[in-house]
Amino acid sequence: MPRYTAPTKDMQFLLHEVLNVTGQDVPGYDEIEPDFTAAVLEEAGKIASEVLTPLNVVGDTEGCVLENGVVRTPTGFKDAFEQMKEGGWPGLDMPEQYGGQNMPVVIGTAVGEMFSGANQAFTMYQGLTHGAASAILAHGTDQQKDTYLPNMVSCDWTGTMNLTEPHAGTDLGMMRTKAEPQGDGSYKITGQKIFISAGEHDMAENIVHLVLAKITGAPEGIKGVSLFIVPKFLVNEDGSLGARNGVACGKIEEKMGIHGNSTCVMNYDEATGYLLGEEHKGMRAMFTMMNEARLGVGMQGLAQAEVAFQNALDYAKDRLQGRDVTGVKNPDGPADPLIVHPDIRRSLMEQKSFAEGGRAFLLWGATLIDRAHRGKDADADGLISLLTPVIKGFLTDKGYDMTVQAQQVYGGHGYIEEWGMSQFTRDARIAMIYEGANGVQALDLVGRKLAQDGGKHVLAFFDLVKGFIKENEGDEALKADFLDPLKAASKDLQAAGMYFMAEGMKNPNNALSGSYDFMHLFGHVCLGLMWAQMAKAAQAALDGGTSDPDFYETKLATGRFYMKRQLPMTATHLARIQTGAEPVMALDAANF
Repeated sequence: MPRYTAPTKDMQFLLHEVLNVTGQDVPGYDEIEPDFTAAVLEEAGKIASEVLTPLNVVGDTEGCVLENGVVRTPTGFKDAFEQMKEGGWPGLDMPEQYGGQNMPVVIGTAVGEMFSGANQAFTMYQGLTHGAASAILAHGTDQQKDTYLPNMVSCDWTGTMNLTEPHAGTDLGMMRTKAEPQGDGSYKITGQKIFISAGEHDMAENIVHLVLAKITGAPEGIKGVSLFIVPKFLVNEDGSLGARNGVACGKIEEKMGIHGNSTCVMNYDEATGYLLGEEHKGMRAMFTMMNEARLGVGMQGLAQAEVAFQNALDYAKDRLQGRDVTGVKNPDGPADPLIVHPDIRRSLMEQKSFAEGGRAFLLWGATLIDRAHRGKDADADGLISLLTPVIKGFLTDKGYDMTVQAQQVYGGHGYIEEWGMSQFTRDARIAMIYEGANGVQALDLVGRKLAQDGGKHVLAFFDLVKGFIKENEGDEALKADFLDPLKAASKDLQAAGMYFMAEGMKNPNNALSGSYDFMHLFGHVCLGLMWAQMAKAAQAALDGGTSDPDFYETKLATGRFYMKRQLPMTATHLARIQTGAEPVMALDAANF
């Protein structure tokens, strides 16, 4: 059975030596000192490896079963969910007012990566609840917050998001679910939603669905969409559970992966719902949940890459195949271990450099959220808005690629279920699709985010990169290996942006045809920036006489690999962008 070890040491390095969280002027960061974060991460890592990891294959093989309208989760899930609740993990970064522990998002993100790496399907139950609770926290009335949040923060009640309908995926303006106003301020919700993760299950007393619907007489299209709270069981004035609402699971989808999570078709038959936020402003409220979910999905891509890499590394060290061309390395055995071969090393280094660089990118993004929310920093809010489609799209695309590479290390055994590697690939695949397919993320990045606030935030990103390079250009240990490649990659990103400005005005397809390449170009620059910052911290530790030089030397070697072997992809992406729309749009639809 595959194993998972939480990367707590790497997380500590990022939090305290790269991001320097205790030195930032973000409210609450002064409390997350190394000893404190070490204790939290170690305990979370223990739960991940000892409780969640053994259930990953159970969830994959058993799946969820729908019986008489009730979904039965895989063996052991309920007990594990109770352990998560008892430890207060679902409310780690939620407000104390509603039973949370009020830790920063950056800590919740680090812990979330561990739980997702250990068991993605299981972790989705509490992750979706967190997103639904955040939407209620941001847009709900005081009464709605008091009614739902204490039980959702504890995960006694779980939450979902209901957007997609059979005929309407990304184009939410086409939805048909209706909301009929009632005389008492409530609404009757009627319609069908599909692909609803954790839509029905047996691990919580109640499930609070957030449902997009159109109020009778609403404007056409997306401008007529509202968001509603529709609980599985109605809630009495004293907080107790009342009658069963008119919502039911009609089917569980049979999926490629995440079998342990119940992906449901949900039928609403005049279910009682309550408006969340303003009429016809449902997308604004839902995007509170969607943006959080997109960061969480980026985390899933990274987490699956990490756990797949860990197991591929173990296999490469143990499996004897062939001889090293430069000389026998295992003279007492019939062959040398796989890890002696250069192509295996290449694959493992690609996986390792992505996982460590992606983790830095993700945690940096989490600090921006903390700065925006806790510090009321509008610039940080704008920057994380810009980076959200990059985090979601790039980390999930590359995360999936890395699980395939890890599977490849096993050869034929990687294709056999008993080794467990295919589950990582199958589970990672959904992350490229849900919460906005990655092509849509790229369109959002180029079509909306680049020009947001007059391009202020992308210019701020360029200034950030330029500032780091200028601040450290006198450091010869960094210049050739890290700063020069980062400067070249950043110039490629700027050149792509300039191309969009010049040619996109002539023909919007010139920009949109290059949007996917731009998202990946941007992702590589972000990881290049992260690796340059990690290299600076690692070199400082070595210069300071660290007691663990191997860790920091390894970090530098891994970073050099990324800068030399992965970051040059920015030039390829730029070249493709600059071909414009013509090669993409050349064929008539009939000629494909």
